Amino acid sequence: MKNTLFILACFILALASCGSPESNSTSTTATTESTPAASSSTEKHPGEKLIATSDCIGCHNKVTKVIGPTYEEIAAKYSLDDATVEQLATKIIDGGKGVWGEIPMTPHASLSKDDAKEMVRYILSLKK
Repeated sequence: MKNTLFILACFILALASCGSPESNSTSTTATTESTPAASSSTEKHPGEKLIATSDCIGCHNKVTKVIGPTYEEIAAKYSLDDATVEQLATKIIDGGKGVWGEIPMTPHASLSKDDAKEMVRYILSLKK
């Protein structure tokens, strides 16, 4: 049963990673501190917009566990500082395994470092 679930999860992960985000998305210049709460409630955070155009939703959701952790779980685990943003942006680009379980996160090598950092800033801004 575990093998079947693992194979199914790998298959879903492979399908999700096949979807490619819009390339040539504009990169935003970020400051060292982000204040997402200052924006109006109707205006989306730049990182949220980038996530919406990527394949992240195949494995992640803001509040519901899909394959990987929820964005809120990630925000609860990590602090919003430059070193953490750099570390998690690298993890998004390179992929990884073992932090949240045995199912690996596929690499997103076509994603720019600046876009990955903006996505991380949005996710970490969800800390409660």
